[in-house]
Amino acid sequence: MSIPLLEYSPTTQNQRVDGYEVANEDTPTVYRLSFATSDADIDAIIWAAYRQIFSEHLILKSNRQLFLESQLRNRAINVRDFIRGLGKSEVFRTQVADTNTNYRLVDIILKRFLGRATYNKAEEIAWSIVIGQQGLNGFIDALLDSEDYLQNFGDDIVPFQRRRYQDRPFNLVNPRYDGYWRDRQTAIYLEGRSFYTARTTGYLTTADVRRAIPANFLTMAAGVITNERNYQRTIASVTSQIKTLEIPDTSRTVTEQPTIKPVAVALPYRYIPANQTN
Repeated sequence: MSIPLLEYSPTTQNQRVDGYEVANEDTPTVYRLSFATSDADIDAIIWAAYRQIFSEHLILKSNRQLFLESQLRNRAINVRDFIRGLGKSEVFRTQVADTNTNYRLVDIILKRFLGRATYNKAEEIAWSIVIGQQGLNGFIDALLDSEDYLQNFGDDIVPFQRRRYQDRPFNLVNPRYDGYWRDRQTAIYLEGRSFYTARTTGYLTTADVRRAIPANFLTMAAGVITNERNYQRTIASVTSQIKTLEIPDTSRTVTEQPTIKPVAVALPYRYIPANQTN
């Protein structure tokens, strides 16, 4: 039994406030299936859906979902079902979902499917729990069946970014270029990198090279357990010692000045010579 979605407090973002701006090039175009009267209009809706969900980085001929396109052209499915199919496609899973952590995946999918960013960290945690319990498909179903989606897009409208003022559009953020993705690629490269092809000289055999140079360096490094140092405890201990440290008083209090008494000195010889005559 899955737990219900955790509660989170929505913040006042731009899309939740009525605006009075003048329409310009940043104003999103609304693609509505009920207004489509020709094949060109259907093509525009399909293109807008690909651009919003797949982003322009993944709009390739090989990534097209021809079965979903055919159903949409024949009005067998609505726009919401078409968006649902794109989100559950193998392309979206391998190129977007598998390359990110759950937290960043929540942020990306909310931007593309709901047209807004996450309200706060609490919402990221709430939806990431849904991903952990129901998987990617369950998360997309929960979003497309939510009141937020139905109220803004319904069954007929392609999702769009609501009221963009600055920065890049949400659908142009490439999910592959992120710190998590770069670290993951580095780990895959290093763990899959074979050192057995090193050229040996002398009497070294391949078995000797394998024993000397491990194939998976990261696996070996992970097995080395180092002593953990609690920096917070160390800082607290040093701070406490500094606060209670007492510096001893090494100064001397002088009340009377010493008195020097004259002492008679007898020299062994005369410093002043006798009167000399020319």
